[in-house]
Amino acid sequence: MTLIDLTAPTTLPARLQGLPVAIIGAGPIGLATAANLAERGIDFVLLESGDRVGASIEAWGHIRLFSPWKHLVDPASQRLLAETGWVAPPADSLPTGGELVEAFLAPLAALPAIATRTRLGVTVTDVTREGMDRTRTKGRAQTPFLLRVRTADGIEELTARAVVDASGTYRSPNSLGSSGLDPLGLPEVADLVSHALPDVLGRDRALFAGRHTLVVGAGHSAANTLLNLAALAEQEPGTRITWVIRNATAARVSTSPDDELRARASIGTRVDALVAAGRIELVDRFEIVRLARTGGAEASAVHVTGRRGDGLETLTADRIVNATGFRPNLDMLREIRLELDDIVEAPRRLAPLIDPNVHSCGTVEPHGFAELTQPERDFFIVGMKSYGRAPTFLLATGYEQVRSVSAWLAGDSASARNVELVLPATGVCSTDAAPAGGASCCS
Repeated sequence: MTLIDLTAPTTLPARLQGLPVAIIGAGPIGLATAANLAERGIDFVLLESGDRVGASIEAWGHIRLFSPWKHLVDPASQRLLAETGWVAPPADSLPTGGELVEAFLAPLAALPAIATRTRLGVTVTDVTREGMDRTRTKGRAQTPFLLRVRTADGIEELTARAVVDASGTYRSPNSLGSSGLDPLGLPEVADLVSHALPDVLGRDRALFAGRHTLVVGAGHSAANTLLNLAALAEQEPGTRITWVIRNATAARVSTSPDDELRARASIGTRVDALVAAGRIELVDRFEIVRLARTGGAEASAVHVTGRRGDGLETLTADRIVNATGFRPNLDMLREIRLELDDIVEAPRRLAPLIDPNVHSCGTVEPHGFAELTQPERDFFIVGMKSYGRAPTFLLATGYEQVRSVSAWLAGDSASARNVELVLPATGVCSTDAAPAGGASCCS
């Protein structure tokens, strides 16, 4: 393992003075980073690929979280907002993703200290050091970061003293194939495959009403879609649901009855009841290997072939929902020196704390800059992306991450190392308290 200097800088090298911290992603964690840096008087630029803040959350804005507001508001952000007269929503109420954006993220992003430093419609394609690829070492820590970005006007480059990657994972789904590779034939049927958390009862209703949908995945994203499809089936005759998992059981959907978040605790029970009643057909131990249209290129149904037991089996559906989880997109970081866990692709020091085979959301220990530090000094992956492929992330944990990282960038070692966080028993992830709702992958 590479030796890493964990001492906070007392003064910036001359070449870095006057440069901002670059924050990639204007979701909850990116905005919380901006709020923490603003409180400390550190200049930054916030880069968001969407046309507004919280763009990824708005894609699943119909989902109701099972984390209450008291776990969803970053403390530094709340302090900045309080100066404008903003009042936090009731602490124990459960917002939808859309309400989280409208009631919290949008007002936060509108604060002058943040709005004047935010660029929307800007996609970061590459991060490196100015004039240095990853193989060059001499003077590396004193060299500015270089970010290449794509805008509506073309390609440009920005320099920064530090980089905080809070770009998330929602737009990087895991593969439908159990091998980790896309199934054979996926490009030919891509128009029949929906991303996780489609708005089954709203804007995407026409894609699912009266049709047979195959939901792939064993976590809360799958459970959300299953519950909403079951509600749709009550309203739209001919709506059928098949749930495909690669293991014998969907263990991640099950929750302890001792869960302090009662909405989350009910999700496994509700899905199991629908399976038992025959409203959802469960196909377990099914590993997808190939997809193909039925009847040729113009057909609107798909054959799904998978290994089951010692042979192959084929299912047919009108549509597939890929609810297999998410993974970090690391393509833009090829020239950055990273130490990532071989299994979950999280920062190596963080990975043992979030191993999904051991931890649920609430049993993850508080952690900060020390666990997130990379061999590339002043570069941090935070938020959902810092968890790699582990599904145990929650917003409250991410807020503490960026508070600690911001303190370190300010040279405040004591505050950076003093990491504290109290979580409810068994975790804070998400679900929908409404009868027709469901669960998502998110806090």
